[in-house]
Amino acid sequence: MSAAQLLVVLDGTIVNIALPSAQDALGMSDASRHWVITAYAVAFGGLLLIGGRISGALGHRRTFTVGLVGFAAASAVGGAAVNPEMLFAARALQGVFAAALAPAALSLLTTTFTETRERGRAFGVFAAVGAAGSAVGLVLGGLLTEYAGWRWCLYINVPIAALAVLGATVAPRDRPLKGGGFDVAGALLSAAGFGAVVYGFNEAQPLGWGSAKVVALLVGGVVLLAAFVAVEVRSSRPLLPMHVLLDRARAGAFISITLMFVAMFGFYLFMSYYTQTVLGYSPVQAGMTLIINALAALIGSTLIAGRLLGRVAPGALIVPGLAVAAAGMFILTFLTAQSSDVLPLYLAPAMVLTGLGLGCVIPPTASLATAGMQGYDIGAAAAAYNASQQLGAALGTALLNTIAASAAASYLGSDGDAATVHGYATALAVAFGILLAAACIAVPLTRPRRRAGA
Repeated sequence: MSAAQLLVVLDGTIVNIALPSAQDALGMSDASRHWVITAYAVAFGGLLLIGGRISGALGHRRTFTVGLVGFAAASAVGGAAVNPEMLFAARALQGVFAAALAPAALSLLTTTFTETRERGRAFGVFAAVGAAGSAVGLVLGGLLTEYAGWRWCLYINVPIAALAVLGATVAPRDRPLKGGGFDVAGALLSAAGFGAVVYGFNEAQPLGWGSAKVVALLVGGVVLLAAFVAVEVRSSRPLLPMHVLLDRARAGAFISITLMFVAMFGFYLFMSYYTQTVLGYSPVQAGMTLIINALAALIGSTLIAGRLLGRVAPGALIVPGLAVAAAGMFILTFLTAQSSDVLPLYLAPAMVLTGLGLGCVIPPTASLATAGMQGYDIGAAAAAYNASQQLGAALGTALLNTIAASAAASYLGSDGDAATVHGYATALAVAFGILLAAACIAVPLTRPRRRAGA
């Protein structure tokens, strides 16, 4: 299950490093190259709720296996692409299968590990892979592109998927639920709404938030999602039962992970650019810097959250985790182009704190997202949790990148590096504020309910 989670998270970042090489090899235009990233993000985000429903209808283990095989096949097609269109289609197909794979993996984890202590350890390991996957994707992308070629950034998924398929044979068999039906109107509205919002966030980076196309996509996406909610409330077999979202603790988990991903994906983007364009690191050196973050996330999710989950209230992990990650962002707001000893004084402490925070937030939020769910609701809750991550990542990348660009453009001075670093520091200050706000919101939402008569 963790190997499958690695595939889904890895492919959100690993191709970023390989994109310039792929563009040269396939003759992609500057205007179309973003579809290598966008095709995957839109298909994945738009189809997650449908994937969660399919997982309940076919059985989580069966959907898990089909998703792995399909994802591996799409990766092989992308690696063998002979023109841009073939690569774009393969990336979209990866997103389609990932939309089924991600909810199925989290649902299997929930139904397989039920005893409190083993559940904590299982979610800790699962979250460690998810928390470290983005950083590992940047590192692995740099290594593979430099020493094996950009195509291996896609081929690498095939052996990982094969190992996960073998592992799935030991997962408990599940029975598909009967009489589920399918909410066609809800499926179409959710796919169109989420797809439009994710696409709008991606287009905001090159076009700007005031672009007519971006405004139309975002407004249209919100209208479609509002229509989706109206349909779901009246549906006898909703794609996403509203009680999944209206539970106080579960809503706290969704909000916390969304805002965490808003902050962290902007952080990964800026650290990758800063280390290479300002500090002069090679792609591999830049990726190795992010390994510090991945190792800290591993420690936070396994040695801290994995051991405490089930023994303490989820909020006792979520709120401190958000606060610690915020402290890591705060350190970076003091960076300037003239800062010396950047790695030991700024980057390393920030990487450690943000990694620990992320590692402490993912296990309890993932556990809360599916806690107490039965039947179809498990897949729906797992899909909603993954959708929260995808929306947060897309929004964070677009929003913080825009803030950084605006701050750099308004910088009073002729030093290009100074303007760039000022832009990054300003955007990371906003990320710091987002994480603090998330911690404040999570306090009342994740507080345990008092038992009657207590």
